[in-house]
Amino acid sequence: QVQLVESGGGLVQAGGSLGLSCAASGSRFRITLMRWYRQAPGKQRELVATITNGGVTTYADSVKGRFTISRDNAKNTLYLQMNSLKAEDTGVYYCNILLPVGVYWGQGTQVTVSS
Repeated sequence: QVQLVESGGGLVQAGGSLGLSCAASGSRFRITLMRWYRQAPGKQRELVATITNGGVTTYADSVKGRFTISRDNAKNTLYLQMNSLKAEDTGVYYCNILLPVGVYWGQGTQVTVSS
């Protein structure tokens, strides 16, 4: 069974930085897309950033210029570097991967930005 393990969340002051990681295991299929989502209290889950297997990236308008998504294919690991954090970035962050056999989610990691 495919498993995604996230780490790197925590508490940070506005203007600070955090780096998230997501390690995937248990798959023998090529991963085509990897994504980061987040969900703020009382709001729906939203797409933050996407990276293709070839390294093409896209970002939500709210995080452009501040967040960077990357991946290490040899380690099957997804990363999200978050800089210049704002209070509105607070939420639970989830990694997501697309495989031929389905879509898989991490357990989520809490990011809290204080102001």
